[in-house]
Amino acid sequence: MAGQASQAIPSNEDAFLGVEQSLSGKCWISRATDDRQSLAIAQRYGLPDVVARVLAARGVGLDDVEGFLEPTLRDLMPDPSRLKGMDTAAERLAGAIMQGETIGIFGDYDVDGATSSALLERFFKAAGGTSETYIPDRLKEGYGPNTPALMKLKERGAGVIVTVDCGTSSHEPIGAARDAGLDTIVVDHHVAEAQLPPAIAVINPNRLDDESGQGHLAAVGVAFLLAVAVNRVLRDTGWYATRPEPDLTGWLDIVALGTVCDVVPLTGLNRALVRQGLKVMSRRMNPGLRALSDVAGVKEAPGTYHAGFLLGPRINAGGRIGAPDLGSRLLCTDNDAEAEDIARRLDTLNLERRDIEAKVLEAAIMEAEQAGDDLGPIVIAAGVGWHPGVIGIVAGRLIERFNRPACVIALDGDEDGLGTGSGRSISGVDLGAAIIAACQSGLLVKGGGHKMAGGFTVEKRKLPELQAFLNERVGTAVREGGIKPSLYLDGAMKAAAANMEFLEKLTDVAPFGSGNPEPRFVIPSATLSYAAVVGDKHVRGFISNEGGGRLAAISFNSLDTPLGQALLKSDGAPLHIAGRVRPNTWQGRTSPQLHIDDAAPAW
Repeated sequence: MAGQASQAIPSNEDAFLGVEQSLSGKCWISRATDDRQSLAIAQRYGLPDVVARVLAARGVGLDDVEGFLEPTLRDLMPDPSRLKGMDTAAERLAGAIMQGETIGIFGDYDVDGATSSALLERFFKAAGGTSETYIPDRLKEGYGPNTPALMKLKERGAGVIVTVDCGTSSHEPIGAARDAGLDTIVVDHHVAEAQLPPAIAVINPNRLDDESGQGHLAAVGVAFLLAVAVNRVLRDTGWYATRPEPDLTGWLDIVALGTVCDVVPLTGLNRALVRQGLKVMSRRMNPGLRALSDVAGVKEAPGTYHAGFLLGPRINAGGRIGAPDLGSRLLCTDNDAEAEDIARRLDTLNLERRDIEAKVLEAAIMEAEQAGDDLGPIVIAAGVGWHPGVIGIVAGRLIERFNRPACVIALDGDEDGLGTGSGRSISGVDLGAAIIAACQSGLLVKGGGHKMAGGFTVEKRKLPELQAFLNERVGTAVREGGIKPSLYLDGAMKAAAANMEFLEKLTDVAPFGSGNPEPRFVIPSATLSYAAVVGDKHVRGFISNEGGGRLAAISFNSLDTPLGQALLKSDGAPLHIAGRVRPNTWQGRTSPQLHIDDAAPAW
């Protein structure tokens, strides 16, 4: 979820507090708010001014406030049949369940894939069906379905296979599966080309001919709609006359986790899925999530932060550097002892992942900095021996460092070999479309993605051509869109105002994430009464400003950046400090803390 502070803005907007270039190299922009709209929201619904302003700044209309603050699945759930291919898939899978046919599940190795796989496995079992799950090894098999894996599922008895969070561009393996007598159903959300693979159904709200309007869903959201559709077919046939019908809402905790971690917009149906799913997660009914929360030290009611930054990375660690099926197995098990064992293994793997990531990041930053003034509109860093499991995370870190989209490529050792690439983008630059265009131009072996992220395989010899292509493509988007590094802010406030009552007011606007960004505020002309390094690279301190009050603050992973150094060496000089106010629980006591995102001299 890195890089969210880098956004696209029209270049003619006025800088907030006059900050055109902060210590992190960003222009500060005040979110456009209609004061009359904000006042009307506050008066009609009896909301605090700060909540009303945040709602208005996010484009919530006067008549849409109730639905935004209390989103319900009843109001926002679409008819699954509106998605292309859904009815065909539902009929085929319902038939497989009723006839005792094994259903193969081929899932991606990231959190979205793990949650999608686990959701369907739990549903098929609860509905009386049988399934076999296969999660590919990132290093040995790469992304997406491959023919040997699909044949293994057939050997295990599968007559129909569902690919989740992958498959939209997998023409050859799905064709091989068809020729072997297997029916394949694709459940995906990645950008699709006009030609689809030869599956019996491709359920992807981002296929060109889909008019469902659900293109914002993560794969786990699409999988949830598939479960609803299959369940409806089973109910209509009388399948549940002699057996209990599954309660699909009991698995919304899994859906929420995948949705948050895939950084899809938390609007519309996604907002309802996450809002309700976090409530289910707080009940700690899933043994795997319960065990993972314990090893991650989650002691309060979970929110999007816990899902995205504490739970998600640990589940991802299995697919990145360990056993790829650990995340799916964790979410599927009902055995407490097994859940605790897997959770501990994932926690250990996550620590290993951090060490590997740090080494690759250091090398990638060094390579990018060597370009100096010649650094293009997109950072492209490549290295032999870099671990493919961390390159996506490193790409996100490069965005934070250089304020532009980034691709990181892990090269194998052969002179004429291949590179595995992963990219992350900023708002206004459709990286997935750029990667697909490069693929269509013959520059990639394969590739795909969505607006904010993508993955690809490239021949080493074509790296210079790929770099030139992406620089031109991204450069055009930057020029035509007037894009520049920026940080959107919801206003200024005094340190004394950032109290627990203030935090409680903001929780009404949650869950926060892509599409509904967590509110950011500026403490203007703030002074640090104390600042010190904590952990490896964090800077912690206490800030105050005119009006009194003392607010704890922390800036993560900033020690080696201009921001961190400025905080440590401010020596009483006033700074405009921007960040998000969050609760911090320590030794049973909860108090507000500012998570510092940026700062600028208060000249």
